[in-house]
Amino acid sequence: MLLDSQNLFSENQEITTGTIYSQNIIDFGKNDVSFVPVIIQVVSDFTGLTSLAVKVQTSSSANFDEVIDLIESKLEVEKLKAGAKFPINYLPKGNLGFMRLAYVVEGSETTGKITAGVVAGDGLSAHEV
Repeated sequence: MLLDSQNLFSENQEITTGTIYSQNIIDFGKNDVSFVPVIIQVVSDFTGLTSLAVKVQTSSSANFDEVIDLIESKLEVEKLKAGAKFPINYLPKGNLGFMRLAYVVEGSETTGKITAGVVAGDGLSAHEV
């Protein structure tokens, strides 16, 4: 899978406590981005928390005055090891123009890092889709 620096939500972003938003907001315009492949991957093991949820959020403004959660996925701490991927393979329907990720830590303060973004291919064969 190829990541493009122009379409990264997070690059080795440290996630610690509470709700943390992706380093970058991607401006997709008012286009339908459903079925655009995306990867959300743990690049450094997490410890200390109970689970980590990732939400794909959209808004019609870059300052996210009004936020809509499009999809959410959660992994328990035992699965949050380097190389683990959240099971969100494509951006969902509902883009209002801008998208970001929200990382929601459940439990204690943690250490761990995420890289996430649009990819050039999803790495799935046709029978896995």
